[in-house]
Amino acid sequence: MTQSNHDWMQRRRAAVANGVKQTHEIFAARAENAELWDIEGRRYIDFAGGIAVLNTGHCHPQIVAAVQEQLARFSHTCFQIVAHDNYVEVAEKLNALAPGNFAKKSVLLTTGAEAVENAVKIARAATRRSAVITFTGGYHGRTLMTLAMTGKVNPFKLGFGPFPGEVFHARFPNALHGVSIDDAKASLETIFMNDVEPSRVAAIVIEPVQGEGGFYVAPFEFLHWLRALCDRHGILLIDDEIQTGAGRTGKWFAIEHSGVVPDLITTAKSLAGGIPLSAVVGRAEVMDAPLPGGLGGTYAGSPLACAAALAVMRAFEQENLLERGRVLGEHLMMRLHTLQHAVPAIAEVRGLGAMIAFELFTADGKPDADLAAKLVKYALQNGLILLACGIYGNAIRILVPLTASTELVDAGLDIITAGLRELSPAIGKAA
Repeated sequence: MTQSNHDWMQRRRAAVANGVKQTHEIFAARAENAELWDIEGRRYIDFAGGIAVLNTGHCHPQIVAAVQEQLARFSHTCFQIVAHDNYVEVAEKLNALAPGNFAKKSVLLTTGAEAVENAVKIARAATRRSAVITFTGGYHGRTLMTLAMTGKVNPFKLGFGPFPGEVFHARFPNALHGVSIDDAKASLETIFMNDVEPSRVAAIVIEPVQGEGGFYVAPFEFLHWLRALCDRHGILLIDDEIQTGAGRTGKWFAIEHSGVVPDLITTAKSLAGGIPLSAVVGRAEVMDAPLPGGLGGTYAGSPLACAAALAVMRAFEQENLLERGRVLGEHLMMRLHTLQHAVPAIAEVRGLGAMIAFELFTADGKPDADLAAKLVKYALQNGLILLACGIYGNAIRILVPLTASTELVDAGLDIITAGLRELSPAIGKAA
């Protein structure tokens, strides 16, 4: 029986489509909380969390027990054919968690892209308009519609066009890369002047913290301006919380930090602790715009995923994980700011709650994707699973489970520190 990562990679390359990239050439054997062991027995600290899917960690006992219990009852009915109570309870809880003093409803789906695509469908049905505005650097999924909405070509869009029309991209405020809040505002006004009149725009879609785009936090001032703009023109504001939701930033939804209330919210990733589940939640009258039969899916709102989601929500309450996210975020920022003082290559440390990244630049002030890639490789060789991201591929993101101990988090940060000491020139000794 094949037991080495190398041998399995050979089999993978022969059997799996080339377009499915793999960052780390290892295969998992087991995992627990914020640790993972590969098939050769090597142990890793997990700072990736399956790309923000494991806020409650690997194999949380409550989630495992809930899925096992549900599996013993039934695994599938298709909610549109025979309903199950878990779906309704998850929807009720999401309606209560979403900001806004108005009646809300939810629809449960399977993937983040599916949630975003359905949010657009709902917005079009509610407004009887067709155009959608998103932002540069944004990531919304891999379906053709969500690729059209995604604000980055390489690698996501290469060779897959043409894409659905009437999707326009405004500039996302990004002070580090020279895009001010006023620049972002002006870009929306330019779209209205040159591309599409506001009365034809169904929705503006924004991530409160760009995920794949580099963990850039949308300025609260800009979000408030965007809310007012949408209200002025009858446009729906859609908050894409696929990566930020389910407590990553110290609140259940990241938009809550700003005080802005969107019309629709999409969520997925950590919602069900690793079992595929996504949702759209929003104003009841908007959510009810599609006719019966217009929403759904064979696997949408799977009984197993809903059982897992309810267990995730219980774990957040019982273990006070929102507060843990805030405390963990403060600790990460403190450690990384200290490191930044010793490492000239770190141009910026940023984030919201425990959704933290730092961006690497060359000595002449350019994005350093090469150093980011080397650091990711160094980390794996030294027992840390790490991910890069960003429009230039030069940001290092930290998505360690909120359930990880501070000691384990510090051990991971020590590996990052050692890696930058070795890989980056002109490092001082303060870190």
